[in-house]
Amino acid sequence: MFNHLKEDISVVFDRDPAARTHFEIITTYPGVHALIMHRFSHWLWKARLYWLGRFFSHIGRWLTGIEIHPGATIGRRVFIDHGMGVVIGETAVIGDDCTLYHGVTLGGTSWNKGKRHPTLEQGVVIGAGAKVLGPITIGKNAKIGSNAVVVKDVPENATAVGIPARILEEEKAKHEAQKAKFSAYALGGDGDDPITKTLHGLVEHVAKQDSELASLKKRLIKLADTDADADLAEAFGAKKTSAKKTDKT
Repeated sequence: MFNHLKEDISVVFDRDPAARTHFEIITTYPGVHALIMHRFSHWLWKARLYWLGRFFSHIGRWLTGIEIHPGATIGRRVFIDHGMGVVIGETAVIGDDCTLYHGVTLGGTSWNKGKRHPTLEQGVVIGAGAKVLGPITIGKNAKIGSNAVVVKDVPENATAVGIPARILEEEKAKHEAQKAKFSAYALGGDGDDPITKTLHGLVEHVAKQDSELASLKKRLIKLADTDADADLAEAFGAKKTSAKKTDKT
C-alpha cells in the first residue's frame, strides 16, 4: 500500500505541472484520494465483504466526486486528473500508467452479468468527458479525445475522436488511398457519414442555384438585347416616316 502511494504521488509530478509539493498532493488531489480509497474497498471486495466494499466506495464518491466500483481492477501509476464526475464500472480493468481526466465514464452497455465494462491497456490517455462503453479493449498507449464516445476496440498507439469515435490513423490512411486513385464524381467511401452527406447536399444545392442563376442571367441578357433591337427598329421606323413626309412636302 505504501509503495502504491509513493507511485501515485510521483506520477502526479510527472503529469501535472501545477503540482508543487508532496503535502499539497496528499491533501488536495481528489484523484489520489479516490485511488487510495479504492484500493481498500477493492481489498474488501476480494475478501467477499461486498457491502463494506460498496459502502467504503460510496464514502469515496461522496468525498471526491469520483465513483469507482470496488470490483474494478486498477493498475499502478494511474492518474485521475481533477476527477469530478469520473465513473468506473465493476468489471472495468485499467492498466498501468493510464491517465483519466474529469467526466470520463468507463461504462457498460448491457444488463447481463459478466464482463461488460472496458479494458484499458498500459499507457492509455482518456480526455475529459469521454465515454468508453462496453466490454471493449483500448490498446496500449492509445489516446481517446475529449467528449468522444467509444463503443469499439481501439488498437495500440491509435487516437480516437468523435461521436461515435473513429480512428484518426484509419481516416488518414483512407484519405490517402482515395487521393491515390480516381474517384468518379468526387465521391469518397465515407458517403454514409452524416456530416459528409450534409456537406454533399449543401454543395449540390449551391451548384444547382449557380446553374439556375447563370441560366436566368442569359435570359435577361437575351431579353435586354431583344428590347434594345425593338427600340432601335422603332427609332429607325420613325426616322423613315418623317423623311417621307419631308419629301412629299
